[in-house]
Amino acid sequence: MKPVWIVDDDQAIRWVLEKALSRANIPTRSFVNAAEVSSALKLDSPSALVSDIRMPGTDGLTLLKEVKEKYPTLPVIIMTAYSDLDSTVSAFQGGAFDYLAKPFDINEAVALISRAMQEPSAEDVLAQTANSVAIALDKGMLTQSASVAMQEVFRAIGRLAQSNVTVLITGESGTGKELVARALHSHGARSKGPFVALNTAAIPRDLLEAELFGHERGAFTGANALRRGRFEEAGGGTLFLDEIGDMPFELQTRLLRVLSEGTFYRVGGAQPVRVDVRIVAATHQPLEERVQEGKFREDLYHRLNVIRLRLPALRERREDVADLAKHFLAISARSVGVPVKRLSEAAVQALSQFDYPGNVRQLENFCHWLTVMAPGQTVEMGDLPPEVRAAKTMPTRISGDGVSDTNQTWQQLLALDANVRLSRSEPEVWTALTRQFERALLQSSLEVCRGRRVEAAARLGMGRNTITRKLRELGMDPVGADTDG
Repeated sequence: MKPVWIVDDDQAIRWVLEKALSRANIPTRSFVNAAEVSSALKLDSPSALVSDIRMPGTDGLTLLKEVKEKYPTLPVIIMTAYSDLDSTVSAFQGGAFDYLAKPFDINEAVALISRAMQEPSAEDVLAQTANSVAIALDKGMLTQSASVAMQEVFRAIGRLAQSNVTVLITGESGTGKELVARALHSHGARSKGPFVALNTAAIPRDLLEAELFGHERGAFTGANALRRGRFEEAGGGTLFLDEIGDMPFELQTRLLRVLSEGTFYRVGGAQPVRVDVRIVAATHQPLEERVQEGKFREDLYHRLNVIRLRLPALRERREDVADLAKHFLAISARSVGVPVKRLSEAAVQALSQFDYPGNVRQLENFCHWLTVMAPGQTVEMGDLPPEVRAAKTMPTRISGDGVSDTNQTWQQLLALDANVRLSRSEPEVWTALTRQFERALLQSSLEVCRGRRVEAAARLGMGRNTITRKLRELGMDPVGADTDG
């Protein structure tokens, strides 16, 4: 068995991977920089290469390119502490087998490396069909993120951009579904073609058919000329159908025919029109339930649900709120023509703790409000929108005599908070409260143990790998924060 080559300027990372792979009976060979790997490749080759992305001298992406030129089927895993979209997509488009974000669970890393050693050819197909176009998303979605959920989105964009497969994007309103659809289009083979977006819930039922498929002259009163629909406008490109779950049932049949046969008839037309379009659909609706209720065609659901990509709600990636807020404040300041406002630490904390039922769109609105309404150049806690300030204070129960009950247990306060959320019809209350509970418990244990994870994990009754994974999932794992040594 050829060894796995590990290249990283961090000796601790090399040591951890060497020991873990050794326990799995996988031989290793380690390098400090890319230059050493280049020299070694003149004489030998590994079964797989695991490389850091940022190193002194030649970086990991340049090394990836060099390796793929010489050994196109060699699986390469790129690892980095900087989880940004550009690097993730560039790694996949350069032919990487996968992307490993630091800090990683060592068991997951070993499993990934083992899989890479066994299945290099499948990833090589992806490498040959990808190009090196850089990703640049519009406002509303960070091109870098510490969130595990967003890293998975970045991975999906990198893998799917070059494909023509139909994609169904799900997620709550305001999470950035159209931005992902645009990213899939602009970095794929159809990027030179048009990107046409249509919100099917925003078009009146009587007009939606003509909007989608166009109409012939004289098809109905007022149809004085032939009009091309959105399908024809998107020919050679991508058609993004937003809120597909709200499409009228009778039109779903026509959409199914286009997806299955590639042809349709304009309203009032007698000749079929053939069109070459990639479909990306999106919805906040639970389509499975809509199918069971008879409101959505099951065959259309299966036709759309080839690849599903779920976007996380903003409350599931609170670690991104501060950077998003800075981004939106800068955009808003430019649009209004004023200096960019700065957020105080207290304001950042309050914004990060808010649950955002309107998701990223609501945060963008908050930032525009602050740009116009905040009196000073630095936004303080008192300058925040009323709903953010109100959410910052935990509600208390008022007794019959009008006096606040300050002797409630944490279980009672939890129940009270849950009642408030449920009464507001907030979505996914269980997930939101569970994350808050885990965050508080982990934060307290690390404070008591002065950052020593092994000790904190032991006191909580979990393994070190588990606490590391939880910290990563909750965005509480900054590089170098572990003081265990």
